Amino acid sequence: MTKVSMTVNGEAAEGEVEGRTLLVEFLREELGLTGTHVGCDTSQCGACVVHVDGRDVKACTIFALEAEGAEVRTIEGMANPDGSLSVIQQAFQDHHGLQCGFCTPGMVMSAAALLEANPKPSEHEIRDYLEGNICRCTGYHNIVKAIMAASGQDVSRIAAE
Repeated sequence: MTKVSMTVNGEAAEGEVEGRTLLVEFLREELGLTGTHVGCDTSQCGACVVHVDGRDVKACTIFALEAEGAEVRTIEGMANPDGSLSVIQQAFQDHHGLQCGFCTPGMVMSAAALLEANPKPSEHEIRDYLEGNICRCTGYHNIVKAIMAASGQDVSRIAAE
């Protein structure tokens, strides 16, 4: 077992891990941050996306030890300081960008990374960026609409589906 420490959602976090412990396992099992979902264990679905030092990363693809000293942000850290939903989370709610909710944490984290890099993405750019995130319920249309709305773009011309 090896000691690992990092900052998670603005707070110091540490624990003892085996070398093979994935970041997603550390977050869920050691820190109790179960919003980061494990969907496929093969890095195909995107349900486990978190931010590590400002980059979106599938937490099932890196070991907890690789995040030593890093700033990690999970879906639990996305809300505003007063506990209200962030702009992105609110847009997902307002535009029905979720259904069962399983993919939602990864989608929100990916959307936040996209909007950080590209504040006004086109529909095509959003769809391209989300290629590594799987949703089996919504058909993506309302997720794309929510991300466009979160970026401040007019989505009134986009028909509901």
